[in-house]
Amino acid sequence: MAAVFRRPRLAAELAARLLHPGVLDEALRSGLFLSGLRRTGKTTFLLTDLVPELEAQGAVVIYVDLWSDIKVSPATLVYAAVRRMLTDLVTPASTPLARLRRLRGLDLGGMGFRFGFQLEQLGETGGATLAQALTEVVDQARGDVVLIVDEVQQAITTEEGHQLLLALKAARDAINPRPGTPGHFLFLGTGSHRALVGELTARRNQAFTGATSLPYPVLDLAYVRHVLERLAQEGGAPLPSEPVAWEAFQTLGHRPEEFLRALGQLRFSSRSGSGLEPDQLLPVIAATLRGTAADLELQKVEQLGGLAMAIFERVAREDGPAKGLFSAEAASAYAAAIGREVRVEEIQPVVNELLADNLLMRLGHGLYGVADPLVQEIWRERRG
Repeated sequence: MAAVFRRPRLAAELAARLLHPGVLDEALRSGLFLSGLRRTGKTTFLLTDLVPELEAQGAVVIYVDLWSDIKVSPATLVYAAVRRMLTDLVTPASTPLARLRRLRGLDLGGMGFRFGFQLEQLGETGGATLAQALTEVVDQARGDVVLIVDEVQQAITTEEGHQLLLALKAARDAINPRPGTPGHFLFLGTGSHRALVGELTARRNQAFTGATSLPYPVLDLAYVRHVLERLAQEGGAPLPSEPVAWEAFQTLGHRPEEFLRALGQLRFSSRSGSGLEPDQLLPVIAATLRGTAADLELQKVEQLGGLAMAIFERVAREDGPAKGLFSAEAASAYAAAIGREVRVEEIQPVVNELLADNLLMRLGHGLYGVADPLVQEIWRERRG
């Protein structure tokens, strides 16, 4: 049995809705945004199931993870991915685009096809725009182009990222409404911060206002059953019942890594003679790991020092975006919390470290939030 739990039905359904929309799904061509907590299997689903399915249905797929290098601008990452795809389009090689060209009887390299611009200048001042580049791809590939941006909320953390989203909207508006267009430009964004991803489609000042925002379909009972079946085949220690395992999986936020860790601890405890039945022990383990997952993140904050803890707590206690982190009032509050004077100029470097470690995220100009909502939830439970 495969170690990776596959979701082919979900992938086929989502790909069909994107590439061959019915009347009720035509709005997806304006953009689709999926949101879900971190470590719930979003990226695995995208790379293992959805991307291959989209390519099998004839689409050109570009995938970008904005958390692959958080020190690099989101715009830089997206432009680099588009450049690689454009290079692939004109390079005879055994790549998905080359296979697609052969499938459709195209030999763009043999035809001497060249873009009317320098790839190195894509996105630069005076160079080609994303709309021009993606229009070329759609026309030459004679099919749909799907851009998948993982952790898309990072794009609104900088003005450059905001301009990137506007450029992608311009590409959509330049390609999709054309009479007789040979393909469409489809944008799929996924993110781990529900509120931020929702704002990308709900706020009027965002490029994709009015696009569709849906919750990511988290792993369900079928995944739990899959894991229990694999463990039963391996044999060994007694297993929990399916209902208890399912409840533990939900306690752990539908996070497969945490669920497997809980089952591993259960097996160890059973072999060491704890005296408890699996159905008694697993709920305790799951509740403990739920807190431990947050502890790992909170320990990162503690390692950054007292000022980092004070800043994090100011952000975590807010129901919405926190503001005023750099004010004189905030500096006084930090000083009271850590027992020493805090200068305003000390605050920015610490906030930058919290951002770099994915503990906080910038929600807008002067607005901040906790990167993982589950960590914030557990922190508030302990303070409540």
